[in-house]
Amino acid sequence: MGRWFLTVPPLDHPRVSTLKHSFDIHAAIPFMLESGLTRGVLPVTKYAKDPDAIARLSPEEYRVTQENGTERPGTGPLLNNHEPGLYVDIVSGEPLFASSDKFESGCGWPSFTKPIEPAHVSELRDATLGMVRTEVRSAHGDSHLGHVFPDGPQDRGGLRYCINSASLRFIHRDEMDAQGYGDYLTQVEDVT
Repeated sequence: MGRWFLTVPPLDHPRVSTLKHSFDIHAAIPFMLESGLTRGVLPVTKYAKDPDAIARLSPEEYRVTQENGTERPGTGPLLNNHEPGLYVDIVSGEPLFASSDKFESGCGWPSFTKPIEPAHVSELRDATLGMVRTEVRSAHGDSHLGHVFPDGPQDRGGLRYCINSASLRFIHRDEMDAQGYGDYLTQVEDVT
């Protein structure tokens, strides 16, 4: 995961007109920095399928994320994790689920009511195993995560994101800022 910063200049600055006709991000950033156009800083993070992260996967993590596998129910190390924090894609690092959205479903896999960043989760039709289900994949890492079902807690949206531990990396709330996920601290609460 790389952390980038995009400087947003004041729109009434006289030298901004040189950026209006053709915008090249590689030329714009040095121009804005050299020109003192540094009024606001907006963090921009780029997530992608990381070949180095894939090479570090255990055989089970590889089978689940890259070969659309499913870990045996009740065996995932994150199933009984009740610590506050963030669950990210083990391959790309993109934020997927918050501990505050995790619940005990009794299905044998970690279950969540919703993604912390809906844009980081892709839902696809899955007609394997003689049934139609909705597969959940990470949008940037393209990792197989699990499936989503309409039998979650009704008072929390009614969905159950049934996710393989092998596709996730857990970041404790105390480590989130240091690992570049500080923007999500307000969305992570203690699990009750």
